[in-house]
This record gives sequence, C-alpha cells and structure tokens, in this order.
Amino acid sequence: MLQFLAVAVLLAAPPEEIPGKRVPRELPKQVSYPPELPDGKTFVTATSEMFLEASPTQPLLAGVEVAKTPPTVDFLYYPGQTYEGKPWSNWGDSSFADGKYYSAIGDHLAPQGNAFVFEYDPAKKSLRQIADVRKIINLPDGHYTPGKIHSHVELGIDGWLYFSTHRGSTKVTTDANHYLGDWILRANPMTGAGEVVSHGLVPKHCIPNGLLDAQRLIFYGGTAPGVGGENEGIQFFAYDIGKQRLLYSGPDGPGRAMILAKSTGRIYYTPAVTDSPLLRFDPANGKPPEKLAGTIGIRAATDETPQNIVYTVSQGRKGNESTIYAFNTKTEQITPLGPAAVGVNEYVASLKADPTGRYLYYVPGAHGGSDTDNSAVVQFDTQTKKRKVIAFLKPYFEQNLACIPRGTYAVAIDDKGEALYITWNISRGSKSWDCCGLAVVHIPKEERP
Repeated sequence: MLQFLAVAVLLAAPPEEIPGKRVPRELPKQVSYPPELPDGKTFVTATSEMFLEASPTQPLLAGVEVAKTPPTVDFLYYPGQTYEGKPWSNWGDSSFADGKYYSAIGDHLAPQGNAFVFEYDPAKKSLRQIADVRKIINLPDGHYTPGKIHSHVELGIDGWLYFSTHRGSTKVTTDANHYLGDWILRANPMTGAGEVVSHGLVPKHCIPNGLLDAQRLIFYGGTAPGVGGENEGIQFFAYDIGKQRLLYSGPDGPGRAMILAKSTGRIYYTPAVTDSPLLRFDPANGKPPEKLAGTIGIRAATDETPQNIVYTVSQGRKGNESTIYAFNTKTEQITPLGPAAVGVNEYVASLKADPTGRYLYYVPGAHGGSDTDNSAVVQFDTQTKKRKVIAFLKPYFEQNLACIPRGTYAVAIDDKGEALYITWNISRGSKSWDCCGLAVVHIPKEERP
C-alpha cells in the first residue's frame, strides 16, 4: 500500500469574539492525517441560524425558498484516512437500511489503491469499517487494486452489502498492471466477511455504475473500457447473483445511473449520460434492451416510491440545466417537473425520495464547487414543484470546524424521512478537497409537513 508521511499541523485557533463581526477559523495551509475536528473532538452536533445563511455573493435563483427552522447537524470524519490520498473521495452512492447508513470512500491512488465500505450507527453516532477491498480481492503486490467504489452500496435481501469497484487513474488498467477487469464484491455487516461475487465480468472493463435489485439479487452495471479492452464504449450487464450467471451483456450502456422498478424487476437507462429515449431491460426474458418513446435524463435516480414513481435528475454541467423528471413504472410515462439548481451549481449525482414519496433531497455541485452555493442541501416538493434549501453547511463548518463541504455523490434518507445522511468530500484548505466526512442533517418537522 502506498503510504505518505502526514504533515502534522495544529488546527487554527477558535475565532476571536468581536461584537458585531464574525471571524472564521483560518483554514490550515497544510493538512494532517488522519483529519481531526477542533479541540480534539471526534463528533460534533450543532443547531445554528448559520445553517440558514445563503451566499452573500451568489444569489439564489428565482422561486427558491429557504427553510425557516434551522436543522440539527451531526458531523464526523471517516476513519482510516491515515495518509494522503489523491485525494480521499466519495464517488459511489449510499443507502439506508435496517436502521444503518452504508457508504464508501477510497484513496483514488493507482495502480494500487484502497477503498472501504462503512456502516454508520445513528444510535452510537459512530462509523465502523465493514469492507476493505484490498483484503477481499487478496492479490499479490504489484497487481492492480482499485482505489474507488463508484457504484451504489446496497443491502440485499440475503443480508449482504453489494458494490463494485473502479480505477483511480485512467491509465493504469493495463496488462503491465495485471488488469483483467473490475470486481463485484459483497460484505456481511453482521460477520465482517467479504467475498468476490464476480471478477472481470466484462473483460478489461471498470465498473463506474452499479446497482442492486435487492429483492431479486440481480446486479446491474454500466462499464468503462480499460486500456486494451475488447469492447470499446460503455457496456450494460445484468448478473444473477443467486444463479452466478450473466443474464445479459451488450453495448450502449448507462454511463452513471439507472432506473430500477422494484415492483416489476425491470431496469431502465439511457445510453451514456445524455438526455435520450429510455432503454428497457426485463430480466424475466433476458432479451436485449428495448427502446421506448419519450426523452429523459438520468444522472441520478431515486428508489421507486409508494406511488410507483422513480424520480431522476439529468446531467447538469458545462452550461446544461439539470432537470428533475418523474417516471411512472406502471405506465412508463415520463414527466419533466422542473429545474434542480438553486444557485450556480447544476451537477447532482445523488437523488433520494423520502418514504412518503413527496420530498426529494439532493446536493448540487457534486464534483466540487457546492460551496459556491454555501454547500446547499435541497428539498424538492413533488406536489408543489418548489425547491427549498433546508441547510447551508459552509458558513458554520468554515467558521467552527475549519473545513468546507465541497461536494457529494452519496445522499440517503432514513426510513422515517427525518434524517438526511450526506458523505461529503471535504476541504481543510486544499484547492479541491482532501478527505471525507459524514454529515447527518436532522430535518425539522416544520420543514416537511
């Protein structure tokens, strides 16, 4: 494992109390590992009016509301970040199941990297490592080991967590590094066991997009070719975990997200991440995907709601507006609902619906830059089509914790719709980000009538 000497620095002194003036903590010019909270704390809980402060320099878009009641927010750093990554990052989506929050981080190093899966227990307010990718795949030194988990991390009906791996650098998936393809893995949160489900399912392809049908135990993926891969372009695959066999593999796969209709078992996606007609795959017949009428964008998608709706958000980067869509899994009707952005950031990589199906939650600015909108956490009301910021995290975090939340690919809501879990890529003074932290936003009842 690549190791780096940590540069030990002291956290900046608490802000000086000056009447009528706020003096934020100075962010460190060099960062230390593992990341630490001020005053030796391992966990912080706060309720503050600062969570309702919009950016003074970047106004909100017309029609965007701000919550009236500030939330309570819990925050802690992920363990295991004991050396410098390139950088430590969250790239895969998370989930909430059986009262626990499951997520993944990795060091982004290549060709030998490290990636881990964690369980957060709200009762204990602590993170516990569930899986170590390097230990599960157990390869000789010098062999490619992935530094990222880029898929969903989801609990199957069998009690195992399922996820897939992805490369750090784009240039390391080579024969010289003994690259054969990436892995579908599973880990048991009860026993701590970890197992390889499949290796190199699509030969010499990485798996940046993975999703589990938890009831039927089918893992779906969209790949990216490594150097010298036999099939160029994104491949879509469906793998039956119980029967240990490939149901389908073919071209024009989904780049980053898919729609799973849990009620029917069908999977839907668009080629790459462009807004386009849907392709539908039915594992019951295993036939090649069929093209449907209508256009939709899918950079992120919710679970199916009680109303048989899956909500999606389109890719929104480089001047493209991100749009929220509703997809009816019974009628296969597509309905655009409106824009997702609340300020300057368009890119949303994780979208979750509360248990009632009324409220959607997300964070714009996934790949850095969310702090431009003061690290806004957004609630979208599917009945009124209104966007409301329920928390701006940057002001309090910068002032009191000497760090800035810069973006996320992992958001999950609990089974009561009361607490929102966000795995943040965090800057402690670095240009982009340098470590990962978990924020739990407890949504006031007044803000979710």
